[in-house]
Amino acid sequence: MQGTVDGFSYGFVTPLAAFLMACLGGALGLRCTTRSLRKHGLPRLGWLALGATAIGSGIWTMHFIAMLGFTVRETPIGYDPAITFAGLAVAIVMVGIGIFIVGYRGATAMALVTGGTITGLGIATMHYLGMAGMRLPGTLQYDTPTVALSVVIAVVAATSALWAAVSVHGFLPSLGGSVAMGTAVTGMHYTGMAAVSVHLHGGAAAGTGDTASSLLVPMLIGPAVFLLLAGLMVMLDPLLVTGDGDRRGPAPAAPYGTGVPASWRSRSYDDPGTRPSVRGARRRERTGGR
Repeated sequence: MQGTVDGFSYGFVTPLAAFLMACLGGALGLRCTTRSLRKHGLPRLGWLALGATAIGSGIWTMHFIAMLGFTVRETPIGYDPAITFAGLAVAIVMVGIGIFIVGYRGATAMALVTGGTITGLGIATMHYLGMAGMRLPGTLQYDTPTVALSVVIAVVAATSALWAAVSVHGFLPSLGGSVAMGTAVTGMHYTGMAAVSVHLHGGAAAGTGDTASSLLVPMLIGPAVFLLLAGLMVMLDPLLVTGDGDRRGPAPAAPYGTGVPASWRSRSYDDPGTRPSVRGARRRERTGGR
């Protein structure tokens, strides 16, 4: 028999909470990715790893908050802990690969397409791996075109998010990018859930494993960690919020003394062909610029 599926058993409470978690993880992850562009070596590696963990954990937490509202009227639903938490590892690793590609290759078309595709496939893999961890006396069936649409949404959302991380600066544009990512990821989730139907086995035992409610505590750990990290970043590194100077470091100091005209100080001192002569600068000052 066909089960009666309800993805909104708590109304819009779980979709809204899931959306906010996706936005929070995306905001912190994208800002960390942007911040990494100003670093080199191990600091860049650290920022990228933090960004991947934030986005992957945010997506995973969003999924299971949304799943709190998913019920099959005729039977309880259980979850296999090993498969459930394997989805978290998959999300972090695959999102990390995509972020590292863009973080080290830059905003080239090839890097964005490759990184976005891998990241999007990671989001989709996490979603359907989480669905595979469900335990109930029946079989999940999927509508193939709807599943394909959910994967396309994930890839497009991930590519757009990575582009925003390396191209969009300032608080309001970054906030908009995070909201767009949260909307796309949540939309991908509910598109994937729209593809699901449940065929129940007659006389089968009830589902086994951890219930959705028993997974609530580990899910709440993620939001607490995100809020802590976000607060620390705001206090210790305001650039993560404002986005000022993300693409370039502070203006170079005048290494040749205060006698160098201000207009020359904005020029690159790394290029010997453009490096002004200290003696020439002083002579021009004495002669009134002649």
